[in-house]
Order: sequence, then structure tokens, then C-alpha cells
Amino acid sequence: MSYLSDLAYMPIYERTEFLETLSAEEIHLLNTEFIFTAHPHQIPPKQDYLYWVLMGGRGAGKTMAGANAVIDAVGKGCRHIALIAQNIHEAADIMVTGISGIMACSPDDDMPIFRRSERCLVWKNGAKATLFSAAEPDGLRGFQFDFAWCDEFAKWTHAQDTWDNLQFCMRLGECPKIMITTTPRTIPILDKLIKDKNSVVTHATTYDNAIHLASGFLDTILGYYKDSRLGRQEIFGELLPAREGAFWTRDLLDKQRIPPERTPEHYERIIVSVDPPITTGENADECGIIVSGLNMEYVDGVLTKRAYILADYSIKGLTPNGWAKQVIKAYQDYSASLIVAEVNQGGEMVKTILNHIDSNIPYKAVRAMRGKIGRAEPVASLYEQGQIFHTQSFNILEDQMCCFALDNIARSGFRSPDRVDALVWGITELMLNRPESYPTIRGV
Repeated sequence: MSYLSDLAYMPIYERTEFLETLSAEEIHLLNTEFIFTAHPHQIPPKQDYLYWVLMGGRGAGKTMAGANAVIDAVGKGCRHIALIAQNIHEAADIMVTGISGIMACSPDDDMPIFRRSERCLVWKNGAKATLFSAAEPDGLRGFQFDFAWCDEFAKWTHAQDTWDNLQFCMRLGECPKIMITTTPRTIPILDKLIKDKNSVVTHATTYDNAIHLASGFLDTILGYYKDSRLGRQEIFGELLPAREGAFWTRDLLDKQRIPPERTPEHYERIIVSVDPPITTGENADECGIIVSGLNMEYVDGVLTKRAYILADYSIKGLTPNGWAKQVIKAYQDYSASLIVAEVNQGGEMVKTILNHIDSNIPYKAVRAMRGKIGRAEPVASLYEQGQIFHTQSFNILEDQMCCFALDNIARSGFRSPDRVDALVWGITELMLNRPESYPTIRGV
């Protein structure tokens, strides 16, 4: 309940008596100041903080809270502000000009000017808010801020890199602050932020803002999804520890992670496996590029095969020639013996591109005869049997693995699990296919 709602629910004689004590200016203030109409979860924390993390369901009022936090920061003297969304279009159309954005929430007598072509908002007191895309983390380099608002943080494709770059920019004022508004999703950086001693975390559900939502939305969407996992995340704003029914879990991957001193000194085979994209540009799928190695060792007197994930070179947004160079870089960095690539959609394109750069690289085309689930099941089984190990933390790859489930991959939160696909092809080649011969033992 907001303060205004409390006032509305007073008995009429108490409300009338209270309002009669207010001046016309106070009545105007009561109706225009956000503090009087905000829900408790939309009001900035009273305690000291560096990061305010507001996690909430769809329609819970997160955007309005973020917009008013920016307006409040400008009123308190902040002059250099960062507005960061997944892309520039969302920053402009949601954070700035959206129905709950900064322009809509600003008072008429202090309305900022939006210079869309310059990607910035400017106030008459000289404050400036610059828009950034989380798809381009390096775009933050060179800037300095005393306040930042990060919207829908958990869906950023480069959340860790963008966050790291932003930290180096927060160097103005006595205590620069960052507000994060997001529908929660299990990503490592959000989990770390929630546990940070400098963070204040607030929660909100869709129901908390029901008075401002269409009744049809409440009756259909909320009624349909409220008891589902998706509903727990998107309506109740819960941060779920792992996807139910996922092939891999955080606990399993942590168990199968080994420190550098325990990695093998030599590998019988090292391969680079590739899941190539068929499009390019900002909205294209990633090119999954995984380096894995096979080691033969005696376990209880039995010669046993074990696979190790050595590196993740996956990349997004490049031309075919660009990602092919990345594949060859991985091949050369690890002295690999083979490149394995899926050719279902790319056909001979992958081989042609690689040969154009280096015709001497050994290459094997693999074609999917089963769906993603069928290919991944035996690989997941090898993890459970303790035969596959990770030599470091692969955050994005492991996020995809822990969201890869039987029921619906599309709801995993990833457009396409390209890194998982590449890993599956690599492990299949090393552990499940019968090799024609093993090359000379290689070191890393």
C-alpha cells in the first residue's frame, strides 16, 4: 500500500479532517510527488548502499521506480548518469520515452530534453544521462558517472563484461550509486550482487501493482502462469536456483570443476568443436566454439577415458570470416588435432570458409541426425558418471547448461544454446565416437 492508498482507505471523516489541514500547495504536492504515490518497493532504501537491486515480476512497477530514482538523483545533485539496457532501442523506448519512463515521470516544470541522435537526456540544471547498450560493453569506456540505472539486468547478453566496465566508470561524487531493476534469472553476476554487502535488495510481485494493471491481464496471464516455474520467476519475481529438470545442475558442475594443479599434463586428443550461426549482426545467434581434451588414465587399474573442457572461444555478431578466424585461433592456441563443426544449416560453407583461411587444418563435418535433447542426453550422462571435467568457470556456457531442460529449451532464457551444442559435439567426438586413430600425445 502507498501513502496515498493509506489515505484513501481512511474512514471518510478522518480523511476529510486530515485534508482540511493541508494548504493548496500541499494538496498539489500530495498528488504529484512520487514518494506519496509509490509502493514501498519503489522507494529508495533509507540505509546506505552502493547497489540497489529491485527484483520484481512483470508489471510490478520496476521501470517507474528506476525512472524516479534517476529523477531523484538529478534533484540531489547528480550530473553524470548512465542508462543501460540490453540495447539502445530498449534504453530509449522503455527507460526514457516509455509509458513509465523518465519523460513520463518528470514534472512539467523540470522536463529533460531527449536528444535521441546523441543518445542522451539533458536537464536544465546541466545534468546529463547517456544511453548505453549492454551488447557493447566497451561503449562505456572513457565515461564517468555518479549514478547509473541498469534495466532488465538479468537478460543482458554480456552482463559480466558490461558490469565490470561500469564499475570503473562510477568515480564521481561522494558516493556514486547504481540501481538495478530486473525480472530475476539465474546468472552468476546477479547472484553475486545479491550477496554483496554493499547491496540492498528489494522484491515485488506483479500482484503488488495490480491496481494499475488491466483486469484481463490479471485474469488470464496471472491465472494461467501463477503455479508454474515461469510464473514464479516472471510474476512473483523469484530468483530460482536452477531450472527444474535441467540436464546439468550447479552442484554437479561445481563438483566436476578441477583446480589447475589437477589438470592433466598431456592429452591424447584436443579438438575444437563448433556450432556455427547462419546469420550475422547484433541479433544473430552466437557461434559456439569449445575446446576440449581427452586424457587416458588408469583408475583402479582400469584404463579410463576422461574429457576436459579447456576453453570457451564462443563469439557473437561477427561475419563468417570473423568467427572462422576465432575458430582457427582456438585451434592454434591449444595445438588441437581437429576441428569438428555441425553442418546441418551451413552445409559446406564451414569447410569452405576455414579452408579459405588455412587449407591445412584438419576438419570433420558432423550432421545432426537427432534433436538437441537426444544428442545431449548421453553427454549429460557422462557428467553424472564423473567422466567430464571443467578446468575453470565457464559462466555463460554453464548458464546455458543449467537451463537446458527436457520440457522446453525455448524458455531457458537463451535464444539458442549454441555453446552447449558445441560442447555436445566435442564430447561426442572425444568420448562416444570410435576414433580411427589417435594422434601423437599433445601438451597444453
